[in-house]
Amino acid sequence: MPTYLSLPLLLIMGLVVTSPVTAEMPKPSQTLDAMKVAAIAKMYQQDVSNQGMSNPVVLQQYANRDLKAAIQAERDYFDKEQMSCHVGYDVLWDSQDPDYEQDKQFSVTEQGLVQVSLAQGSNVYYELSCESSDGDTDCRVADVILDENGTSLRKHLLKTCR
Repeated sequence: MPTYLSLPLLLIMGLVVTSPVTAEMPKPSQTLDAMKVAAIAKMYQQDVSNQGMSNPVVLQQYANRDLKAAIQAERDYFDKEQMSCHVGYDVLWDSQDPDYEQDKQFSVTEQGLVQVSLAQGSNVYYELSCESSDGDTDCRVADVILDENGTSLRKHLLKTCR
């Protein structure tokens, strides 16, 4: 008889134990957001480690095909004209003289952009494209939004560096 009494108790305990786990499963959008933030955080960590001296520049290493093409257009323009068509500052740090040790906070906006809030008081926004293959998802920087007006680095380079 004790066996029959313990069976319902075990079933109830199993339901109680498993329900919170099911309730805490991340939504696919939360997982994708976390992957986007992780990609940008990794990019910044690499830039901090190399003090901005990565070759090619860290943004190009993390860029998708379209942004890489825009960055290459900038390099080709410089080689041909011996003038820069870039925005004139380090877009990762929103500064001509980056402070690599400053604190930064990473978040995702309602529009799905990764926002990096820098201690100096400015924000940098990244649009990422993520592709899945063989169960892995790879997130790449598709664009950098340069200001609150939505100015696109990729479009700026493609327009200015012709």
